[in-house]
Amino acid sequence: MTIVYDEETQTFHLRSRSSSYMMQLVKSKYLAHVHWGGQIRGTNAAQLLSFRRRCSFSPSTDPEDLALSLDTLPQELPGFGGSDFRTPAYQIQLENGTTVSELIYESHRIYSGKPALQGLPSTYAIEGSEADSLDIVLRDSRIGLKAILTYTAFRETDAVARSVRYVNESGRPIKLLRALSMGIDFPHDDFDMLHLSGSWARERHIERRPLASGRTVIESRRGASSHSLNPFLALLSKDADEDRGEAYGFSLVYSGSFTAQAEVDPYRTTRIVMGIHSFDFSWLLEPGESFQTPEAVLVYSAEGLGGMSRTYHKLYRTRLCRGAFRDRSRPILLNNWEATYFEFNSNTIEAIAREGRELGVELFVLDDGWFGKRDNDKSSLGDWMVDRRKLPEGLPDLADRVRKLGLQFGLWFEPEMVSPDSELYRAHPDWCLHVPDLRRTEARQQLVLDYSRQDVRDYIVEAVTNILRSCPITYVKWDMNRNMTEIGSAQLPPERQRTIRPGHVLLYASDVDER
Repeated sequence: MTIVYDEETQTFHLRSRSSSYMMQLVKSKYLAHVHWGGQIRGTNAAQLLSFRRRCSFSPSTDPEDLALSLDTLPQELPGFGGSDFRTPAYQIQLENGTTVSELIYESHRIYSGKPALQGLPSTYAIEGSEADSLDIVLRDSRIGLKAILTYTAFRETDAVARSVRYVNESGRPIKLLRALSMGIDFPHDDFDMLHLSGSWARERHIERRPLASGRTVIESRRGASSHSLNPFLALLSKDADEDRGEAYGFSLVYSGSFTAQAEVDPYRTTRIVMGIHSFDFSWLLEPGESFQTPEAVLVYSAEGLGGMSRTYHKLYRTRLCRGAFRDRSRPILLNNWEATYFEFNSNTIEAIAREGRELGVELFVLDDGWFGKRDNDKSSLGDWMVDRRKLPEGLPDLADRVRKLGLQFGLWFEPEMVSPDSELYRAHPDWCLHVPDLRRTEARQQLVLDYSRQDVRDYIVEAVTNILRSCPITYVKWDMNRNMTEIGSAQLPPERQRTIRPGHVLLYASDVDER
């Protein structure tokens, strides 16, 4: 096994190809971070985890041990309101309005393989021998909250996958105000921080700067991870370059609003937290309900940025990507967008596909403009019916023409959106995200559908399914051309309104996928 628990020292040791990740139970209660970096032997953490008594402004957690304070203890899932004043990984609110919780170790389980995350993309192991996993159960028995921290160590890759499932085991509702995927504390701040910024058509520009006191935050509040900032950051040793030095990577497998931050406290220690953005977020857990966070993938490299990026590339290509083309070359693709924009007919498309075949194209994708009365980008999103003016014989005829040329046939959709100038919007103006008596902000002349509504999800699933079943479509280009504004639903009660943004990515998307 790559994961070992030493009962005598109460230490967990996750070992991969050339790195170690270690945790220890302090006072048999608090899950403390001990080491992440180059591989070490054994499970004795006595020399790695130290305790220092601070001034009264870092209050002692145990009156009989004044050196123990959660404000200075390196933690794996820090909370707020007890004695830790640093950024928490989770926060709750009870019916009485209080927001204090303290999760204490209860149990753990080590097993081969890697569990899937319900309704969420995540890395995976094909065989149990590829990875081992660890579930650590923390509980606040006072309020009935349980957190299950899942760690997976890949045997041949210096990567650790982390996520948390929060469970309400009480008899009353608990509101999650913050539900991040991970936290980790480093004993010093001698790092540079690297992240990726940009904008549309100018993505992934490298930004590198020294850590400083306080918080350094990257985030998206757009409802999508966005072009602006990627849900990734890395801490680098000062001498790290492409080929040498230490790199600690943090990547969130999630496409919605996120936060990732490094906090340097007054004692020059560094805390990293990452997960779903807590801005405009709350999730009401009724008794017995749970909330699963996205997965954070942590990669350590002693070979600089190159070693880190190669680990991510290999892991994501082989154990995050799925399907028939994971290990095969993708077909050479051509679409008609720049060639025709919205002005085309069946003969035009067939001619483009024929020219593409002569150039070695293997897959032709019919882009925007095939549905409703879509002659420009001002109308028809949501009207997923073939425009017979452009395609008199429908999609089956066009797909047959393309396939007779020896090419596969693909199709463009933007199923999350609706045009105000559409039959769908005229029939159901309340089906978009909106707030009563407030203007509806348009971008690209479109609004965002309210996927918290079952009737909206039912319509989209049926409309898109009917098209996909109408002819042999082997590829779908799923577009998304705007972010969320006026985030509200006509059907959700007040206490559920702030679930819309994460729910659009988590719950509602998984509901569509399952069907």
